[in-house]
Amino acid sequence: MERGTSCEQDSRFSDKMKKLVKTMKFPKSFSKKVNLKKVNVSVFRPWVTRRISELLGVDDDIVIEFALGILEQEVCDPKLAQINLTGFLEKNAGVFVEELWELLLSAQEK
Repeated sequence: MERGTSCEQDSRFSDKMKKLVKTMKFPKSFSKKVNLKKVNVSVFRPWVTRRISELLGVDDDIVIEFALGILEQEVCDPKLAQINLTGFLEKNAGVFVEELWELLLSAQEK
């Protein structure tokens, strides 16, 4: 029998991400939704791999797979994606997610 609570159940942790999102500035394009069912996400694999390698200066499979994992979620929130990638890409996280989001918005319209 497991005891205790998860982060989702503990009120001390529940709103940290929401508060962080409210304190940051994001591009206007982040307010637009992307329906990932309309997008062939596998097409983005080479771009994500190349772009992350450019930004980091090295090939980092962990960061690349983490970024691709974000695209495999049912709902992709660019603001949360930027926050989650900041630990790896630092100041380049915003640049990367904005470029990716613009590509996804364009891809869903085709």
